[in-house]
Amino acid sequence: MRRRAAISPSRAKDFRQCPLLFRFRAVDRLPEPPSQAAVKGSLVHAVLEHLFDLPAAGRTEEAAQELLDPRWQELQATRPDLLRMFSGPEDLGAWLAEARSLLTQYFRMENPTRLEPAEREMLVETELASGILLRGFVDRMDVAPNGMVRVVDYKTGRSPHPRYQDEALFQMRFYALMLWRLHGRVPARLQLVYLGDGRTLTHDPGEEELVALERDLESLWAAISESARTQKFAYRTSRLCSWCSFQSYCPAFGGEEPPMPPGGVEHLLTVQAV
Repeated sequence: MRRRAAISPSRAKDFRQCPLLFRFRAVDRLPEPPSQAAVKGSLVHAVLEHLFDLPAAGRTEEAAQELLDPRWQELQATRPDLLRMFSGPEDLGAWLAEARSLLTQYFRMENPTRLEPAEREMLVETELASGILLRGFVDRMDVAPNGMVRVVDYKTGRSPHPRYQDEALFQMRFYALMLWRLHGRVPARLQLVYLGDGRTLTHDPGEEELVALERDLESLWAAISESARTQKFAYRTSRLCSWCSFQSYCPAFGGEEPPMPPGGVEHLLTVQAV
């Protein structure tokens, strides 16, 4: 039986950016070529996840660097096409060196020997009172002795300009809303760790803003479901179009939208329980 569809932070962001992009990813599920930046992020995340499998005293930078090559081999085993991202051994070597420098940066920002995460790469799923299913993966959750929760997300890019910080925190508020609805307690702190420039963005959420987010997500779902029922997902151009993998299918670039896949819309509509 196919798993019920859900709204994740990334898919919500897709629809807000461009409904047609959302359609290509969530309905058509079109393949996208791997990008060096995204795969580097996955690699560094995998290393930091496995770092906490080690005893506290063993969570050194040297140990993290030793974890990188095995994790890279595992990624290649699941995605043999990843090597096509590189023009040759020198290009690959430079890319791996960048990943290693991000791990070095991590140890300048946190001391993992003093941390005992309650959860890592945790799947969180909850249904709102309206029947909308939310789903996401939390990089790390720390729980203090007094029960206070900190939600941590690693970013391998650079921290945003202050004017874009609210948008950056959308994903974290999304996680906070899910955890609040699941456990009845708002996380005390949301923390984004930007390894690209060594900065940390923190926010302490409140119930009022999470209630407002819940209303926004319900409005967003109303717009998504209307697009699904009419089978009309409008394109929206922006500076982000330069990084889009689907320009050949987009009317804004002279492309032609492919036919809707059988069952794609029907599955999407399972986001909300009837």
